Amino acid sequence: MFVRAYLRASTRDQDANRAEGQLKAFATERGLKIASWYRENESGAKLDRPELFKLLSDAEEGDVLLIEQVDRLSRLNDADWKKLRAAIDAKGVRIVALDLPTSHQLMGSNADGFTGRVLEAVNGLLLDLLAATARKDYEDRRRRQAQGVAKARVEGKFQGRPENVDRNAGIEGMLTSGMSWNDIQKATGCGRATIAKIVKRMKDQKAA
Repeated sequence: MFVRAYLRASTRDQDANRAEGQLKAFATERGLKIASWYRENESGAKLDRPELFKLLSDAEEGDVLLIEQVDRLSRLNDADWKKLRAAIDAKGVRIVALDLPTSHQLMGSNADGFTGRVLEAVNGLLLDLLAATARKDYEDRRRRQAQGVAKARVEGKFQGRPENVDRNAGIEGMLTSGMSWNDIQKATGCGRATIAKIVKRMKDQKAA
């Protein structure tokens, strides 16, 4: 059994490594060592996360996917969560989350046989519940943000996020030189939506 730790933060401004110490301490207390780390700055609301799927590709049956909280693994909608669960179950990987105490026993010797199957069943139900809760929290926050923006617009207070002029000028130069969108994302930390917006603006300027 290998323990594979997954660390995720939503944006480049957040630290995906924040929970590393907690995960190390958790494994050490159980006499286990984390064999590999997978870190990325991606939204938990999207299924396409390269490091998470690299972990699943590397994993063998019985390995542990260790996370700080279930929302680090998923803020997915129901359909995408089912796809992710199916991929995890197909590999025979055990999900252990610090905020899900029933999952902790899956790292021990009693995780096999009848007891292990009962634990996995109970853990699976609670995992689905926490994933649904994480999604609801995500949707609630998005709704509150949208309401706040709408209110600010009505009151004439909403200015929007100021453009990062220097960065966007650099992105224009990278696009002109033929650099791929993936390489631009890695170099600047921006999202694909930002690049798409700049591409559209460049096309509009050419057409003008």
